[in-house]
Amino acid sequence: MNPKVKPSDIAKPSQRLAHIEPGELPPLPPPYEDFNRVTLSALKEEKVAAIESSLDDTVVIAIPKPKNKEEEEKHLRAFLSGLRKLFEKENNWGFLQPLLLSMEHCARCQTCSEACPVFEMSGRQEIYRPTFRSEVVRRLYKKYIKPGGKLTSKLTGDIDLNWTTIARLAELAYRCTLCRRCASVCPIGVDNALIAHEIRKLFSQEMGIAPREIHEKGTLQHLRVGSTTGMNPVAARDSIDFIQEEMEEITGYKLEIPWDKEGAEVLLLHNAGEVLSWPENVGAFAIIFQAAGISWTLSSEELGYDVVNYGLWYDDVQLARVAVKHAEIAKKLKVKKMIIGECGHAHKALVVISDRVLTGNLNIPRESGFVLLDEIVSSGKLKFDPSRNNFPVTLHDPCNVVRAMGIVEPQRRILRKIAPKFREMTPHGVDNYCCGGGSGFAIMSGFNFPEWRALVSSRKKFLQILDAFKDEPQDVPKYVCAPCSNCKGSIRDILEYYHAKERSRIHYGGLVELIVNAMADMKKPMIKFDEGAL
Repeated sequence: MNPKVKPSDIAKPSQRLAHIEPGELPPLPPPYEDFNRVTLSALKEEKVAAIESSLDDTVVIAIPKPKNKEEEEKHLRAFLSGLRKLFEKENNWGFLQPLLLSMEHCARCQTCSEACPVFEMSGRQEIYRPTFRSEVVRRLYKKYIKPGGKLTSKLTGDIDLNWTTIARLAELAYRCTLCRRCASVCPIGVDNALIAHEIRKLFSQEMGIAPREIHEKGTLQHLRVGSTTGMNPVAARDSIDFIQEEMEEITGYKLEIPWDKEGAEVLLLHNAGEVLSWPENVGAFAIIFQAAGISWTLSSEELGYDVVNYGLWYDDVQLARVAVKHAEIAKKLKVKKMIIGECGHAHKALVVISDRVLTGNLNIPRESGFVLLDEIVSSGKLKFDPSRNNFPVTLHDPCNVVRAMGIVEPQRRILRKIAPKFREMTPHGVDNYCCGGGSGFAIMSGFNFPEWRALVSSRKKFLQILDAFKDEPQDVPKYVCAPCSNCKGSIRDILEYYHAKERSRIHYGGLVELIVNAMADMKKPMIKFDEGAL
């Protein structure tokens, strides 16, 4: 740890600004002590020689170094152009006001740092403070954008603008999961996660710089093929039709999944990751809706079967393109409303942020699946046998559901009814900790970043999970309910990294699987710990 690092050091290329030594990370309890001396695998010099890798011990974007001075100057001009646009109403009308408030009113009290799991779990590395990247942007803005800034920069904090500055800043924006826990505790409402998002947006929209996983393999593939997974409409429909058959085999329940049903009450939108990685989630939703008599449908159009919107994480233009497509599909089917399944970032993208885009006849009602599931479970339409879920269950709260939208109780009312051994994590609800895979981290796989995620950004969540089950015997199967595709992916990875299934019999899954498992008229259980189902 280097506690002497200052914001102005971001422009000095002499050494990495952060390095984690063995033993510096917060310790894990038994039986995970062997991980307490583990640190990141070193980056291989031959693989990073041509890219900017001087920020810390890992790399996400892999920005190529400029070939010459002319190319470097081009990058600097583009950066300044993008920075200027962030503070212009015509170019950033959606987020200008909160950005200005966050830029102008930080008291440097560091309340946000104490709430940040990345800062805490990194061993309190200075560059991971929420205020660090914000202060870099603040000083660059005041020096290079505000009138008279170069004269007053000695008073407001001077930072040189060079290639090292902007390349490190781009990488630094991807050491924040955008969970906004910092914003929720700030006594004056500064949103450092918003500033991190705006940095990402600047680099994407003005400079064409973004992680390949969320841009090329994410948004662009989504718009081109119809799915972030690369499934075209035919493949998606075939996969879900196969899920329909499999669910009858698994549960003994005869199921029919409706497609392109015009005038249905509900258009259900899944994260396509569920179709590939957790098909039982898609099947469980279908069973619940069918058993409850809901008028619903899936769409086989491109984007209609994939509610993912990676634009939320890095690019307003890309977000708008995807959101408009989703609304047009719902309008064409003449559905009453769109229901988002277990995908946290899709909740915020389509319900909250898309309000800035979906106006007029595209402003179709959009709701969380948790609210509808709560209504179904509490209605009495389904009969439950809670003893079928007679194993320890804890709940992970997706940040974009609880903190961004305030949907806290519906999922808990369900669990209290169907899971007799449900217990909360500490803290939970709007005070929850991110899974560590938010804002695209769960799918970023370059260099040693997955290791950084497991050791640093997801460490707090793993400690929470262990704490929730600390009074249970190691050999008792336990269930982490993670009702979000992105969060499930992150929790899957940390459980695998730390061998938690083998050492503590900790499993994971969604909410709807628990609901179906407790339904009294299911002939066979859906959750089978000892048969490799979870």
